[in-house]
Amino acid sequence: MRLGLLDMIGLAASLVFALPLANYAVVRLFAGEVALGGGLLVVAVAMVVLPQYFLDPAKILRRLLSGLLPSQLRGGSADRASADDSADQNDGSEPSDAAVEGDAANR
Repeated sequence: MRLGLLDMIGLAASLVFALPLANYAVVRLFAGEVALGGGLLVVAVAMVVLPQYFLDPAKILRRLLSGLLPSQLRGGSADRASADDSADQNDGSEPSDAAVEGDAANR
């Protein structure tokens, strides 16, 4: 996994909070409080692992922007291909929805 500059800064920020928590978890484990120590250790590991593998900010931003943009500006060739396929399937025997809507708008 290659980390960019922002990824390294995010990892450092996660470690700033996770390392003291992990240290406290290990102290609690050695003190005999297995449930508390184990639980805190799991939380500390999750603080580092989850943002790196599951919460990718670039992916979240792409999904947000693609949901906000109109379909004409998304630039997906899959959208155009599906529109072309649906136009090919309509052999002219039945008017398409767009044609019906266009006729209704012209009246």
